[in-house]
Amino acid sequence: MASNKSVEEMRTKQVVNCLYRHPEASLKLICFPWAGGGSNHFAKWGKHFHHSIEVSSIRLPGRESRTKEPFATTMDQIIAEISNALLPILQDIPFAFFGHSMGSNIAFMTALHLKENYKLQPVHLFVSSANPPHKNKFSSYPSVFSMSEEQILQFIVNAGGTPKMILENKELLEIFLPIFKADVHLLQNFTFVKPAKTLSCDITCFSGTEEKASEIEGTQHTRNISLQELTIAKGELGCLQERRKSPFPTTVTTMSYLGNKVLLYCDGRRIQIFQRVIIVLVQVHLSSR
Repeated sequence: MASNKSVEEMRTKQVVNCLYRHPEASLKLICFPWAGGGSNHFAKWGKHFHHSIEVSSIRLPGRESRTKEPFATTMDQIIAEISNALLPILQDIPFAFFGHSMGSNIAFMTALHLKENYKLQPVHLFVSSANPPHKNKFSSYPSVFSMSEEQILQFIVNAGGTPKMILENKELLEIFLPIFKADVHLLQNFTFVKPAKTLSCDITCFSGTEEKASEIEGTQHTRNISLQELTIAKGELGCLQERRKSPFPTTVTTMSYLGNKVLLYCDGRRIQIFQRVIIVLVQVHLSSR
């Protein structure tokens, strides 16, 4: 029989996808994918990051090498599984989380769970293209399982982010739709309960230039947070160094959130720029230790 340790390692490999390992890394960046997404997109970021940062991505049940496993049905189930898989690899090294869309909520809730139960938290939390957890826009929609195929396709188009090659390819769509429905169903049934403890790490929020301001302002009823805002034009990152001396924005307004500082970057929905911004902020953190 396999030892408990080997079973633990096998489970971690199932849940945590790391394509480019750096044993000498000073920090681990754990990425959380969007609704309907897999782990490989973010795992490939590891090829482009400096060797001081090891990149991994979360692989949720029901997809990729876990296709034979049933989809998760509750956020608590997801958080518990991810936390158990991450604990063996996060005990002795600083780590940061990055979540996109649905992954933002999962990353945030995982960070809270680790802090509340294991006194661990990321040194930085990056989230993008998502409402704050207490403003669940999916809960107001009809159940995704009650929608016709035409309605669900329109829902996907309105949500944005799904490549046309998937929507226009019947075979790919047959693979994608069950995963997407399961993920949206999970979000529709998620109710955020304000925790006893909040995160003390900095939170960087990425938002597209076409995001609605009302969605961003929805965080103002919570407390003790400052918002620093910077707009980055499509494809531009030089402004991070050219337009100011500090690697942080200088325009400051007041905003509330469940954590410490929030930095909002508007990037025209181009996820590629995230990698370089993350590197800048993580390196600033590492150099200040």
